[in-house]
Amino acid sequence: MSHLRQQFIEFSVQAGVLRFGEFTTKAGRLSPYFFNAGLFNDGARLGKLAQFYAQTLIDSGVGFDMLFGPAYKGITLASATAVALAAQGHNSAFAYNRKEAKDHGEGGTIVGAKLEGRVVIIDDVISAGTSVRESVDMIRAQGATPCAVLIALDRMEKSGAEGALSQHSAVQDVEQSFGIPVLPIANLNDLFAYLSGPGASAELGQYKAAVAAYRQRYGVA
Repeated sequence: MSHLRQQFIEFSVQAGVLRFGEFTTKAGRLSPYFFNAGLFNDGARLGKLAQFYAQTLIDSGVGFDMLFGPAYKGITLASATAVALAAQGHNSAFAYNRKEAKDHGEGGTIVGAKLEGRVVIIDDVISAGTSVRESVDMIRAQGATPCAVLIALDRMEKSGAEGALSQHSAVQDVEQSFGIPVLPIANLNDLFAYLSGPGASAELGQYKAAVAAYRQRYGVA
């Protein structure tokens, strides 16, 4: 696990964004952990989160011209990441969409810079890939090129309903469907490594077996 990934997991745990226990996911699975990016809900936490997004994008080596944040969580994430990138000498334009088209003023569904060039989509997680698909369609409709998806955490688990599980994750499906990389700040393997390492408290260490069992049942290669 890279130092950046380790720092991100630690930061998420300390902020109460990454929690352990028993949680029901959107897919109806009983998960031993839960990641809620909506809890990065003050200036200090959001600013730190944006630094992780920005550094992950820079370290990836992906060439890009601007950022796009799908409504709603992506709006804050893209704008905050643009600020963090500018602080590192990468001044990038950003845009986001409205859920409903505005019929007065400037009108339309896209707010911010014009979508052009190579565009990075920024969101918190990928559950079913619906938000990414809609974003890709909007970006391409404007004549721009989606070049990557930047997310906070890749759960690395099989998509689909119980009894009809895919052998691929939602992240893998996005990469295969659109031919663009998904860049997570951290993933399930990093989370497990953290629980197995010296940085985890005894209280957190008790969830290691549950996370391992969950990964064994639902994890992808």
